Amino acid sequence: MNTLRNKVQLIGHLGMNPEIKTLDGGKKLAKMSIATNESYKNAKGELVKETHWHNLIAWGKTADIIEKYLKKGSEAAIEGRLINRNYLDKEGVKRYITEIEVSEVLLLGAKE
Repeated sequence: MNTLRNKVQLIGHLGMNPEIKTLDGGKKLAKMSIATNESYKNAKGELVKETHWHNLIAWGKTADIIEKYLKKGSEAAIEGRLINRNYLDKEGVKRYITEIEVSEVLLLGAKE
């Protein structure tokens, strides 16, 4: 059961081109967002479609793969873990953010 702790798996489309940063020491970071879609029928029997956005980050070799192969609109399956962090904004207000740290990525969809 340990492998089930803090594990996220999603399939969706990238909402933006990955933002790639090379940090001091040469370590690479990729930031992007992915959209997942859900549909269901409401109490009136009407079909409702919802899109959920998820913030993703990836490091090292995973970031290299993302930089090389993914762009806005690409379909991908990702696996990773939830990361929660906080920061102070310009007004000094504490803000919280939840991201998925990607450990595996599977490219889906047609080749270009």
